Amino acid sequence: MPELPEVETTARGIAPHVEGQTVKQVIIRQPQLRWLVPENLNGTLTNLNIRLVSRRAKYLLFTTDVGTIILHLGMSGSLRILPEEKTADKHDHIDFIFNNGTLLRYNDPRRFGAVLWTTFPPAEHSLLKDLGPEPLLSDFDGNHLYQHSRKRTVPVKSFIMDSHIVVGVGNIYANEALFMAGIHPSRHAGKISLARYQRLAGCIKTVLQNAIQQGGTTLRNFVNEAGNPGYFKQQLRVYGRAGLPCIQCLQLLTEIRIANRSTVFCINCQH
Repeated sequence: MPELPEVETTARGIAPHVEGQTVKQVIIRQPQLRWLVPENLNGTLTNLNIRLVSRRAKYLLFTTDVGTIILHLGMSGSLRILPEEKTADKHDHIDFIFNNGTLLRYNDPRRFGAVLWTTFPPAEHSLLKDLGPEPLLSDFDGNHLYQHSRKRTVPVKSFIMDSHIVVGVGNIYANEALFMAGIHPSRHAGKISLARYQRLAGCIKTVLQNAIQQGGTTLRNFVNEAGNPGYFKQQLRVYGRAGLPCIQCLQLLTEIRIANRSTVFCINCQH
């Protein structure tokens, strides 16, 4: 599944091509995504100008003067910038065509993504209104994690992956941040000190910023807006390295399941 860095990479790549552009046509080939694509999306968007492309959690937001497109890439979705005349392939479900000839194409083999429309502020939408803070902004810090973790017995890895606590810390980046912070992923969230949460918050920011700079993580279907893979996978320290030596102490890395997700850590370096 595309994670926050992949979605941020996509938003940054798309923005220069569609911000300030006017929608000429929307072609919907397959409306049955995770939720039904609005039937009159073409009529709604035609002649509207895309003022801003932004991201909230793993949602892409395309802001116009009268409303916002909310787009989620689901498990296997991607967006490509293409010339208008480019022929559609099997899983190319939606085309956004602009007056300047730019084509923004949504491809999704598994159809778990979403393309929705709202005329209300996006923050009030049911999908967004209960989300936690953005991990790269100033309102997310160790104190936030500490205050919300008191008396919580869930594993800290599950805690930081809870989008009500903080958005965008998916499985890959939770593994990496906990290793960087030296925290065992199974430790109860409520048993971790403020100082350790301050370190963990900083590590979450660092891991996500590094991934964004590298263009996201190359796993399965992720490609950026130009169809190119990300490269952060080359720098992963624990995720996908079970049974290999720890880069810090050479102890073989251990893999367990937490909330049915692969969890790799070092028994010497994380406690």
